[in-house]
Amino acid sequence: MTEPLPDLEEFRAGARSWLEANGTRRVVRSRAEEDAEIPWGVGDDSVAIFLNLTHEEEEARLRAAREWQAKKMEAGYGAIAWPVEYGGRGLPVSYVRAFNQEEAQFETPNPGELFPTSLGLIAPTSAAWGTDVQKTRVLAPLLRAEVLGCQLFSEPGAGSDLASVSTKAVLDGDEWVLSGQKVWTSGAVFADWGLAVCRTDPDVPKHRGITTFLVPLQHSDVEIRPIRQMSGGANFNEVFLNDIRLPDDLRLGPVGDGWRVALTCLGFERDHSGGGGGHSGGGFKRLVALAKHLGKLDDPIVRQDLMRVLTGSRVMQYTNRRAAAALKAGQTPGPEGSLSKLMWTQDMTRVSDVATRLLGALVLADTGEWGTFAWNEHLLGAPGYRIAGGSDEIQRNIIGERVLGLPPEPRVDRDVPFSQAQKAARGG
Repeated sequence: MTEPLPDLEEFRAGARSWLEANGTRRVVRSRAEEDAEIPWGVGDDSVAIFLNLTHEEEEARLRAAREWQAKKMEAGYGAIAWPVEYGGRGLPVSYVRAFNQEEAQFETPNPGELFPTSLGLIAPTSAAWGTDVQKTRVLAPLLRAEVLGCQLFSEPGAGSDLASVSTKAVLDGDEWVLSGQKVWTSGAVFADWGLAVCRTDPDVPKHRGITTFLVPLQHSDVEIRPIRQMSGGANFNEVFLNDIRLPDDLRLGPVGDGWRVALTCLGFERDHSGGGGGHSGGGFKRLVALAKHLGKLDDPIVRQDLMRVLTGSRVMQYTNRRAAAALKAGQTPGPEGSLSKLMWTQDMTRVSDVATRLLGALVLADTGEWGTFAWNEHLLGAPGYRIAGGSDEIQRNIIGERVLGLPPEPRVDRDVPFSQAQKAARGG
């Protein structure tokens, strides 16, 4: 007999009580305080988009996020919609939303990029495609944050075309030998597992010769190197698989069906896009404060620039609210995720452009003046999110084909064996 669902408001009240006992409530600001101008020269002037932390600082931040997740799991709030056998409560998503709304009123550790990838992408993809043995082995530890997982998708030669990966996985007896390079991997140096998309059959069209694997990143044949970003941090890594041998029980999904596994993971990623572990960067109020400080707030061109930023930001907020309302009404996620992602990166670009015009040479050298050179990290970080989570070009293709009904992009290599397509691309 199915247990009756708990009353949603009673669940919410219980969550609020637990959060009060275990967390610190955020300072509530009045509407007047929210609308007030940002005071110049007060507090932290960072408008960075990506976190710029040392290895030790990143470890400490992850440790705090893991401890918070462990507390939530112990109290029954860490995997609310997950099946009971994996430590969840098996409740509908409406209960997850209720808890998240309550949790948002409290100070919680910054999860960074790796943590939401592990819980929001790797765990559900493993649940969707894993065998019972794999689920038992990885799911509960992932949900408790005892281990963390990352994506091993992008490659130096594949660009935004994930189906063109060339990392090889060759079956040798009862083991797979993986060799190749992955790049732009968020948090790999701190991860325990990597979900790797590999080429297992080069003699079929590219989408059909792919297989996915769960790679233990602490293996001696895995080399991880941080990538220093031009904005200063090292959030991303390149990962080298140096003929690493894996048993077949670490293959996730059927041989040759890795494209569908990857699409599953990418679907979860679209649901999480617009978040991420960096800062949100600068915005309208910071630009207004900057313009006022520089004595340019009355310039009609500057005011026009500022209104473009405000208008774009408000339209993006309304689009996100509409998508959230559709999900709350029980509708499945649609192409709104691509629209939201594209609008988000466009908003960051507009902010960068206006800040550059306001600051001029002040953004190029650190003079020690509050609120000026700090914009440098925003300008250098913003282009990264035009690639992360699906490039702007990919989002435009999705919107054009699935929303506007435009003809799809020509794909001349759709039915050509991967090996032949690669040879043709090299001019062979």
